[in-house]
Amino acid sequence: MTKKIIIAVAVFSLAFLTHGVTAQTPVKGEVRERLKVTLQDAVRIGLQNNNELTAARYEVQKAEAKVNEAVGNALPTVNLSGRYSRALKKPVFFLPDFQNPGSGRIVPIEVGSTHSFDFSVSASQILFNSAVFTGIGTAEIYSRAAREVYKAKEIQTIANIRKAFYGVLMAAEVHKMMEENLSNAKENLHNVEVLSKQGLVSDYDEVRASVAVGNLRPLVIQAENNYKSALNGLKIVIGLPVNTDLEIDGNLEFQPVDDELLDRASDLVMETNYNLRALRLQRDVNDELIAIERSDYLPTIAAFGNYQYQAAKNDLNLTSSDFVASSLIGVTLSMNIFKGFQTDARIEEAELELRKTNEVIAGTEKGLKTSAETIVMRIKEARVRIEAQQKTVEQAERGYRIATVRFKSGSGTQLEVNDAQLALTQAKVNRIQAMYDYLVAVAELDEITGRIPDFAREFIE
Repeated sequence: MTKKIIIAVAVFSLAFLTHGVTAQTPVKGEVRERLKVTLQDAVRIGLQNNNELTAARYEVQKAEAKVNEAVGNALPTVNLSGRYSRALKKPVFFLPDFQNPGSGRIVPIEVGSTHSFDFSVSASQILFNSAVFTGIGTAEIYSRAAREVYKAKEIQTIANIRKAFYGVLMAAEVHKMMEENLSNAKENLHNVEVLSKQGLVSDYDEVRASVAVGNLRPLVIQAENNYKSALNGLKIVIGLPVNTDLEIDGNLEFQPVDDELLDRASDLVMETNYNLRALRLQRDVNDELIAIERSDYLPTIAAFGNYQYQAAKNDLNLTSSDFVASSLIGVTLSMNIFKGFQTDARIEEAELELRKTNEVIAGTEKGLKTSAETIVMRIKEARVRIEAQQKTVEQAERGYRIATVRFKSGSGTQLEVNDAQLALTQAKVNRIQAMYDYLVAVAELDEITGRIPDFAREFIE
């Protein structure tokens, strides 16, 4: 009985390792969409529906817009303006009363016109500004970093879908195995009942066979529920409604990995991991920001020009001769002399941000190397387990057949049959777990090294 409890716990843990997602009961009368998907289909759907991936795509577009904005700062600006004004009460000058020089009086004299018109075109072009020209390069680096982040999110999404899909396949294998065990137990119980009627076995053997069937029934139900939970987890990962009637097309199959890749993984990850590459580009951005802040000490030189067309009259009976044109061009120079140590503070902030990014990069590099080495060890260990468990399952199946034949012939006992069944179940569990562990580790290796599986390449932008 102790062995049975161990097997039950192992099976339950194995199936539920995939995704602990609670199944949602569909509303009565609800129309459920039926969809059969392969791993390739799941990746395609997931890449289309993933919200984080969509957000990362918007970030790339935003970064590209930043580049255009930075370039625009270096281009000339042209402004067109026009103005009309009507004097409700004209301004005045105070002048002496020239008609009565000796009176000493000061009289107001109206100036200006009732109506005035002013149209102008002005243009300016920066000739030198270090921040503007450095900002263009900074924006381009930021855009490249955003694209690296997007690639990292794509690869992470594919890896998550693969692991969820493998989890469903594992849960399906466990469910199938438990149903086969229950079928074997029922067949054994039938044989025991036949032999019991003939007086060839004891009542105790019949009781043990009946108990074995009773113990397996709840495990079959548990395995089925765990399969449904894993399936719901996959639906969430690929962005499908939980009420979608999803059918999985695939098997837990061994996928060979090149030994050269395993040997080079810890070095390769330093070059190909997209998150690390994005961090390095962020470091370049921070370095450029220091230069931009320092450029506040440098002068800004700009050229400007203005063309103005204006008229003034006391009535609205305008003609072309009433307008007068004027124009000018020039150069301006401005330079920061003192801004209350603000520039020094901003330079220090930018330098500290660069140091912080360097520390993050150093920590990330160490973590990636350790993760790569750990994943490689898991892959190698799982490969050994797969090979060993395949032989173990074959031996366990042979042992179960022998125990069954011996029991039918009267030379064996029900205890031998139960032990053989438990050994077969344990061997199958170990084989399924080894294959799942191997496939998940391969998916994680692809993710950490920035590799895209062949079946997903056509969906990558």
